[in-house]
Amino acid sequence: MPPSFKPTALAAALAALAATPAGAADTDPAPLTLNPVVVTGSRAEAASFDMPAAIDVLDRTQITAGQPRVNASEALVAVPGVIANNRQNYAQDLQISTRGFGARSAFGVRGVKLVADGIPASTPDGQGQAATFNLDVAERMEVLRGPYSAIYGNHSGGVIQLFTREPEERPSVEGGFAAGSYGTTKADLTAQGKLDGLGYVINASRFSTDGYREHSAATREQTFAKITGKPDDDSKLTLVVNGLSQHNTQDPLGLKWGTYQSNPRGVESAAITYNTRKSIDHLQGGVAYERRFGADLLQFSAYAGQRSVIQYQSIPKATQLANPGHSGGIIDFDRNFHGIGARYIAVRDAGGGKLTTTVGIDYDSSTDQRNGYENFIGTALGVKGKLRRRETDAVDSLDPYIQTEWARGDWAVTAGLRHSQVKFRVADDYITATNGDDSGSRSYRRTTPMLGVVYKLDPAVNLYASAARGFETPTLNEMFYAIPPASGFNFGLKPSRSQHFELGAKAFVGTTSRLNVALFQIATEDELVVAASGDGRTSYRNAGKTLRQGVEAAFDTAWQRNLTSRFAVSHLRAIYDEALSSSIPAGKNLPGIPRTTFFGDLAWKPLPGITAAAEAIYRSRVFVEDTNNAAGGDAKRPAPSYAIANLRLTAEQRSGPWRFTEFARIDNLFDRKYIGSVVVGDGNDRYYEPAPGRTGMVGVNARYNF
Repeated sequence: MPPSFKPTALAAALAALAATPAGAADTDPAPLTLNPVVVTGSRAEAASFDMPAAIDVLDRTQITAGQPRVNASEALVAVPGVIANNRQNYAQDLQISTRGFGARSAFGVRGVKLVADGIPASTPDGQGQAATFNLDVAERMEVLRGPYSAIYGNHSGGVIQLFTREPEERPSVEGGFAAGSYGTTKADLTAQGKLDGLGYVINASRFSTDGYREHSAATREQTFAKITGKPDDDSKLTLVVNGLSQHNTQDPLGLKWGTYQSNPRGVESAAITYNTRKSIDHLQGGVAYERRFGADLLQFSAYAGQRSVIQYQSIPKATQLANPGHSGGIIDFDRNFHGIGARYIAVRDAGGGKLTTTVGIDYDSSTDQRNGYENFIGTALGVKGKLRRRETDAVDSLDPYIQTEWARGDWAVTAGLRHSQVKFRVADDYITATNGDDSGSRSYRRTTPMLGVVYKLDPAVNLYASAARGFETPTLNEMFYAIPPASGFNFGLKPSRSQHFELGAKAFVGTTSRLNVALFQIATEDELVVAASGDGRTSYRNAGKTLRQGVEAAFDTAWQRNLTSRFAVSHLRAIYDEALSSSIPAGKNLPGIPRTTFFGDLAWKPLPGITAAAEAIYRSRVFVEDTNNAAGGDAKRPAPSYAIANLRLTAEQRSGPWRFTEFARIDNLFDRKYIGSVVVGDGNDRYYEPAPGRTGMVGVNARYNF
């Protein structure tokens, strides 16, 4: 497809879909699920309306309808308080933050706990990979923000849980294919059903793109298998295995401001000179067992996996030669990880009300065999050269917790307590005359309490208040490099400690609408921020005090004449509450965090089986470093605010055992030029990651029910 997608190229497809007869498709629009049941937060099933927390649920339709199902950001954009950026760089994964937590991550997800089918997608130190979420088989995502997330321990500034679909009684096979701008394609095949008492869901998919920017091509292959069974009437056993293979993914890096202005689809020369790229192989499996004892429930889970990564960076040859202690321009590691979790949920009558108590423990472990190599051999650049680093990095966490809720009449009170123990160990196996022994260890401990209260003003209105203390250790990546001129690991980093407060209201408006509003404040001490970035290495330090104050609102409604809409708006003031340095006084904005965000969509079902929708997205400007461009000129200017509009159309037909669905979408309808994400504190001033102009995609899916 052409670089700037023309809407006329999609018009015929849109018209064809709209004209396709719906066959036996449902005649009524899908009703809004205004009070979904969730497990995130309380760990026991509870109606989201009754929880003293900001929690949103994205159902299967919201995740999959009109979407290629490649990135979790496709659905998370509709959640208030969450920033989910597709960086147009599959070598670095999505950039996800909740209420500003995780915004400083240069790659992957940190500060936000990721979980899939009860298996952590985050390591014990808090680094996560949203790419492991398989959206083809997603049933729902639960997104938790605020004080309630503290009960999930280290790095839980927010919690995002993916739950995959359960096997259905009637077996089926379905396949889909989608194609769009910049050579993007996605193909997937899924089979599910039940056989001799065992349920199964099996999926395989392949995604490929030439990339919007130069040097940003990627291919991703995913596999998934889920087996369920019931040993007896009171128990359930589930086995889940998923894999991801992503080889030679090109890394376009960020752009400097001048390059963005002149050629937003381009790259800085270093990306080409050193052929920056990344390969990933990821495989993990887990088993979950649960058994009911009357109203009580016992749950047990265990998982293990392996991840291999090799990344070619753009660190200059001269930099490595000038510093004998430099760890090279290639990262190469093999990670083995495993963990177990157990909890018992007891339900009792107490004090004239209902008492639900959860007692549990989580253990997680991750060990990296990490090597570093020069990214040159003689005059050849971007190739694997001499060894410059060899070590074993291990992180373990042990977290016992207890949580209880008592509900009576119009009141409900929830309290929780979690004790986190996180230990880092580094065994340096590369010791030379010019490179000393960097072995060492560091342990962190913290107890995080949480308290929430709900008052039912009337059957349609709930008011709540909650408070908690949070805890966030540095990740291994943030400990790797001491602040220059020191060398070695930065074992002196402290954990950040935060106090969360939230007031909220949830209301049903009539029978077809729901409104959620939350006001919050988060005061943090020793927040981890960028100290120095250069020579391909970023070091971190603890800031003094930071402050986040904000409001979030979401409104979902079903209008008359087959119209539905969703609106989500957030306003967040995130600042240094005391001076970080003479050049960064109190009041400066934390970088990477937009102050205001908005999402809205309006969906119309003019005919049975046909849905058309328009989406609007707005984000205010984003600072890229701590001085807020106090003296940086154009080189460090903030990413400007932007507003874009998208269109999507979906169609469905049924005929006997067959079901056919199609979608077409146009993103950035008015072809706006904007920066979709930023790299906070980049030492080379390559802060900016441009988003595409107008793009289009169409897709088809066929399902056969046996």
